[in-house]
Amino acid sequence: MRSLLLALAALTATPAFAQANPQIDYPAFEALTARVAPQRAQRLIAFDAFKAEAAKPGALLLDARSQDAFQRGHIKGAVNLPLTDFTADSLAAVIGADPNRPILIYCNNNFSNHASPVPLKSAPLALNIQTFINLVGYGYPNVRELADIVDFNDPKVEWVTG
Repeated sequence: MRSLLLALAALTATPAFAQANPQIDYPAFEALTARVAPQRAQRLIAFDAFKAEAAKPGALLLDARSQDAFQRGHIKGAVNLPLTDFTADSLAAVIGADPNRPILIYCNNNFSNHASPVPLKSAPLALNIQTFINLVGYGYPNVRELADIVDFNDPKVEWVTG
């Protein structure tokens, strides 16, 4: 009888990923990540195409690094909204009314310098991954991501400091 009760308890136990906080939904995050993965794979673009897309009218070059890192250096024309500040309202304020606006993103791991303000991050934790997932999750499907690794000292990058 005891083993039957233990088996029933195991079947009805709350899954390990369940949480008491209804404002945190890890299974939905997993589903979103799985749904976004194929789209992200098709949205990686080489540096020359990235620059050309960023120069088009209406395109937004978004830098989701910290404000401090952004101020120490960024690609010319980029607008800063740190990933930690992403909300529906903050994104709408920066992106505007058109959810299909072209958005281009890059992160520390797109640079070969591995020094401030772009120290190399762990590859599975690169900011581009979270930024892409968040943008699509908030309803902005037209995201392009820099695929290449570039040197921020290369003049064609047009790196701005201060």
